Amino acid sequence: MVISIKANTLMQGESRPAFTMIELIFVIVILGILSAVAIPRLAASRDDAVLVKGKSQVSAIRSGISLQKSKRMMEGTTPFIPTSLDSITTYNADNQRLFNYADGNSSNILEYPVYSKVSHDGSWAKTAANAYAYYLNNTNVAFDYNTTSGSFDCDHTNQNCKDLAE
Repeated sequence: MVISIKANTLMQGESRPAFTMIELIFVIVILGILSAVAIPRLAASRDDAVLVKGKSQVSAIRSGISLQKSKRMMEGTTPFIPTSLDSITTYNADNQRLFNYADGNSSNILEYPVYSKVSHDGSWAKTAANAYAYYLNNTNVAFDYNTTSGSFDCDHTNQNCKDLAE
């Protein structure tokens, strides 16, 4: 009679190497402690990422306004300062092309549009003719575009505005 080696080692009464219940519980406890420490740190990283995203977009919008002003000056087109940042006329709506006219990049503030998403952290919405809101920490930071000076700014007494614009 031929018995394979595998069948021979699994016969009843013989022991085989495995984890004990105490070892498994110990590993589960360690993983629980590590996740309790790591999850709050990851949440803070997300908030920081939303803030940095907003800062970079504010900077890009300001640069785009300045670029359009310089371009119009070189062309002799008046007014030098853009009269609006996009062609949106419906306010507080989702999926609108903000800071972009979709006209072949001749008068766009941003080369690629920012799509609006109302009341969603890390997103923009157009709230009035030359007013926008960036949602940060479950609140909106109101930005106004001044067509006389070409400034795109918010109220610097607001801490979220300071974090985004300074």
